[in-house]
Amino acid sequence: MRGFKMGVYEFEDRIPVIGKNTYISHTASVIGKVTIGEECYVAPGAVVKGDYGEIEIGNGVSVQDNVIIHARPGENTMIGNDVTLGHGCIIHNATIRDDAVIGMGAIVSDYAIVGNWAIVGEGAVVRARFEVPDEKIVVGIPAKIISDVKDHHKEELVRFKQVYRDLAKRYPTGLKKIQD
Repeated sequence: MRGFKMGVYEFEDRIPVIGKNTYISHTASVIGKVTIGEECYVAPGAVVKGDYGEIEIGNGVSVQDNVIIHARPGENTMIGNDVTLGHGCIIHNATIRDDAVIGMGAIVSDYAIVGNWAIVGEGAVVRARFEVPDEKIVVGIPAKIISDVKDHHKEELVRFKQVYRDLAKRYPTGLKKIQD
């Protein structure tokens, strides 16, 4: 991309691996042992840090503005395929399974598991070792199950997820710096 350099860094021989058609903002930081799949979007201010742990991110994942992803020393944070990580959320040493949505400002803590098509509401705190079952919606502090994910949720979320896949393709040529 003309005039821009992605924020991808090697750290002590720990080298990120970035998939095809993945966009990483020049103001995001992807550091160390991080694997990011294809057609992912990593927005401005996001920090994906595999400095002493390991981060694995699947295909079609949206890592929105100011998201933080980290892992404990020698351990993993795993993000499945087609996951949406909302603005400002924190994922620490946890597992997020395929198609899950983590709302804006939510926290998913150590050893927690968020199931397939599960939704973590905005600002929720999924405490350590808590498991959000597949296709459940959780909200609150600490997060509690309030409902099932319905077909209409999935239909709407599939559309939103496609927006970020499309942005990952458009940003490399559509973003141009305006002179200071």
